[in-house]
Amino acid sequence: MEKHRTSNIEHRTSNETCGRVFDLEDRLLEFASVVIDVSEKLPGTRAGNHIAGQLLRSGTSPFSNHGEAESAESTDDFIHKLKVCLKELRETRRWLRLIHRKHWLSDDSQIKWAAGEVEELIRIFVASIRTARQNQLRGKAVETNSDARS
Repeated sequence: MEKHRTSNIEHRTSNETCGRVFDLEDRLLEFASVVIDVSEKLPGTRAGNHIAGQLLRSGTSPFSNHGEAESAESTDDFIHKLKVCLKELRETRRWLRLIHRKHWLSDDSQIKWAAGEVEELIRIFVASIRTARQNQLRGKAVETNSDARS
């Protein structure tokens, strides 16, 4: 079975951490941890509990799905699992935007960090999916060329 890996080292683009290297798995773990903290701080109202649950599901999912992508059974499966991570990150971004719109936790440093980090993670996964597709197409082109020579 072929092991698929996302790039294990990613560079943060924000000014405060420029030049520091981060492991994507560690970034997803930290992001999930902060999402848990944020969800625990939301109001204990019916709406707050609902949004906390949705945020908790979508915001912790990319960590486990990234692990699934690393042990994908094929390139198509790898790309599919990266797309699941991307989908969950985009959903998390929407819940964070709603929390911001409701002015819940507006001065909280963790929610501000999560809002910036989700944007960066989305960019990383978009680029990873693009690269995986290009590599898949290159592989098919090589197969076609070698078949033509045979």
